[in-house]
Amino acid sequence: MFDSRAAKKGYKILELKQFICALAELMSITGYEGYDKERLTALMQGFDENYTDAVGNRVFVRRSGKERAPKILVDTHFDEIGMLVTDIKEGGFLTVTSVGGLDARTLSSARVRVYGKEVIDAVVSSTPPHLSGDEKKLPRPEELLIDTGYPTEELRELVRIGTPVGFYPMYRTLAGGRLAGKGLDNKACAAIAAAALLEIPSAQLAGDVYLLLSVHEETDRIGGTAVGGFALMPDYAMVIDVNLGYMSGAERRECVEMGKGPSIARSAIVDRRLTALTEALATRENIPWQIAVEPKSTGTNTEALHLVGAGISVVDVGLPLTAMHTYQEVLDMKDAEALKSLVTAFVTDREIAEVFAV
Repeated sequence: MFDSRAAKKGYKILELKQFICALAELMSITGYEGYDKERLTALMQGFDENYTDAVGNRVFVRRSGKERAPKILVDTHFDEIGMLVTDIKEGGFLTVTSVGGLDARTLSSARVRVYGKEVIDAVVSSTPPHLSGDEKKLPRPEELLIDTGYPTEELRELVRIGTPVGFYPMYRTLAGGRLAGKGLDNKACAAIAAAALLEIPSAQLAGDVYLLLSVHEETDRIGGTAVGGFALMPDYAMVIDVNLGYMSGAERRECVEMGKGPSIARSAIVDRRLTALTEALATRENIPWQIAVEPKSTGTNTEALHLVGAGISVVDVGLPLTAMHTYQEVLDMKDAEALKSLVTAFVTDREIAEVFAV
């Protein structure tokens, strides 16, 4: 993945797709983003500094070595959708409620993990259509049962009400270089940004760069990004999140194309000058990109971050993703590589730094 500073320090090097999978498989259901914190720290070796703030955001820092260096923030939320146990039933079954916007159409028969005193591999059990009485009815997450296979009393020793349940981490490469699996929203973007930052020699950075793996985005639009942004008060920022990739049956105006590079949002809540400079930078560096039209809001952490303090200049960037909020989200590695190049160009660009550094 890197020929870089991480390699020079002797840290284990992963190819970009492997790195995406390694971060995405970590358990980070909203409210439990720190569950795999030791594994996350091990994967992110090579940064100059890292810490956890009061709300659970993880911050990874690359120093430029410059006096009075501009502060550049790259925000990628780290939480993922999941479930919480609401009851323990006879026969080793669990009932759950959703955390974040689960797509209920995909839940029946899904493989899951229950994160109790021990990690339990289980499956979502659904009533066969022969017995349901209504083959067309779509069950809500609260109506489904998770089959653990455990005897009831033993299960009660391992699992409590409120225990988190996540999708089973399993990744596969599809034709054309696409990657499918759980948690790509938005840990794929975190991995891509980290990969870019770890490759760049300090002297090439336009300022000190703060990679914010923010919490609570899936359940709270303010999320942890407002706290992280207020603590750092960067000179300018890039918010990176997944964007709705086009697939058959979707409205093209609501989606971006897969395989044509990251999207850059035109919206009322982004900084128009920073957006224009980022678009020009991508074009100049021959990085494929596309426009996303989001008149009112981008549906990302930009909503909160641009209003922090006296206001933060933000450009909003998206990674095309299909099957969003399911356990088989799909990205195109061409888009991942292009996004990595855009992050590199953004944090090393002297023109942007000169315009926005105070």
